[in-house]
Amino acid sequence: MNSSETRFKPLIVNAGYVVEVAKNGEEAASKSSETYYNVALIDISLPGISGIELLSKMKEHVPKSRKIILTGYTDLETAIKAVNKKADGYLIKPVDPEALLKVIDEQIREQDADLRYTQEKVVEYINSRVKQIDEKK
Repeated sequence: MNSSETRFKPLIVNAGYVVEVAKNGEEAASKSSETYYNVALIDISLPGISGIELLSKMKEHVPKSRKIILTGYTDLETAIKAVNKKADGYLIKPVDPEALLKVIDEQIREQDADLRYTQEKVVEYINSRVKQIDEKK
């Protein structure tokens, strides 16, 4: 979340989330390389690098951090660029606070589902390897 979007901070905190703010894209990229964030709210217009550039610079984690672009631009090209750079959500400003909370909740639920799926696949793999090893004995 950049400083122009700090007006959402009380709303998000009141919904039970911990919020950290970056003043520009470089700071956000640096923070994402040091700390895992479930969700990043990214304004398309940031000081320094654009929100689209930030999408590419953010470190990938497991489970994957969810990235939501906030923009005043309604053109299709911007939306396509955001999706191609792995944005998970896209909201057009002015952002309705309730819609924002809904998207955050949806992204966290999807993240949880992705993590469960990954864990199930790891367990499945381990069980199949154990079975193969037992069969060789």
